[in-house]
Amino acid sequence: MIVHRDYMHAGDSIVKIFDNGIEFFNPGKLPPEIQIEDLISGNYISCIRNKQIALVFKEAGLVEKYGSGIKRIIQAFTEYDLPMPHFEEFQHGFRVIVYKTPHKTPHKTPHKASLSDRILQLILEEPAITQKEVGQRLGISMDTSREYFAKLKKEGRLTRVGGRKSGYWDVSG
Repeated sequence: MIVHRDYMHAGDSIVKIFDNGIEFFNPGKLPPEIQIEDLISGNYISCIRNKQIALVFKEAGLVEKYGSGIKRIIQAFTEYDLPMPHFEEFQHGFRVIVYKTPHKTPHKTPHKASLSDRILQLILEEPAITQKEVGQRLGISMDTSREYFAKLKKEGRLTRVGGRKSGYWDVSG
């Protein structure tokens, strides 16, 4: 919210927690050339409102890349089989409402096996690929990439052959 808000507007960024969901509000509307439908479909080119703040967050590793947030949100909600968030321009800003699931179910994790399989597939196609490159191609954080590599190594499905710079990954099992 810090990166996206319009600091020229005196309003506050707000997070409201309700029994049926969470609402996030930030001052500042979308640029006129971007519609909500474009955000949801991914049919837009990101424009950074606060370049210096975004740069600090990127350098600190708190954002993966510019313009990937909505795509990653939609992907995560799809993987967890959750109701899609509601995006809207509201008064002088932008609001996102995330709804609570309508029924209680056992905690469902996203398709971990499919993510492991996608990582292994990338490695089979390009054995010298780095953990960072895997993360970038799959739209996951560096921490998530490292976590999966460690898990795959522990399971014996992945082995590093050679050094960090000149080595490659070997997929087994």
